[in-house]
Amino acid sequence: MLNWAVRYYPILRVLKQHDLFENGTLLEIGCGPFGIGTFRKVPFTGCDVELPAQTYWPMTPMIGSATNLPLTDKSFDVVLASDMLEHVPPTLRRQVIGEALRVARKLVIFGFPCGVAAHEADEALKQWYLGEHKKVPVWLEEHMEAEFPDPSLFDDLPGWKVVQFGNESIRFHIWLIQQEAHGNFVRITGGLAKWLPWLMEPLVRRADAEPYYRQIFVLSSVDPV
Repeated sequence: MLNWAVRYYPILRVLKQHDLFENGTLLEIGCGPFGIGTFRKVPFTGCDVELPAQTYWPMTPMIGSATNLPLTDKSFDVVLASDMLEHVPPTLRRQVIGEALRVARKLVIFGFPCGVAAHEADEALKQWYLGEHKKVPVWLEEHMEAEFPDPSLFDDLPGWKVVQFGNESIRFHIWLIQQEAHGNFVRITGGLAKWLPWLMEPLVRRADAEPYYRQIFVLSSVDPV
């Protein structure tokens, strides 16, 4: 839960800055069973290549590929993809970004681990899991399959203003993933997020420090419809 909060809370702040936290329609690509709905109790559409039989309000589930979204142009005010682009083969990443831009009217947000140091941190985490004789999480195994996305993917996007900022220090990321291998830590932080959300945000803000594990890209349409 804390891992989700670290990456979603900066996105929630962006939505508030653009007056799109409670207003407007939102599509999340690569949402999993919960997506942003864990922290934003406003109806949204979640798209993934596969979803469990049970998903949870406020998400309306949709099956689809990020490289070919089953949607018309400018279908949503906001399109979001949090920690999913690194799971896309490098040759298809630009296509995923293009699809997100195609179906968005106002705002596109991508967040993902970025850079050699971030990738080396996850390599070290995998070795830590193996050394502790714990099962390596699927997401971490997938992170080893290719280099992380590069910021140059967001160069030359006519009609869109791009703002980039860092999220989550590498040191905190390593500590957090190791702690989340223990059930008690997950239960305690899950309760904190559920019952004391006002306390969670200032805590996770302290995790934002260089060198960053994750970069967040906010793309604003220069001619929103």
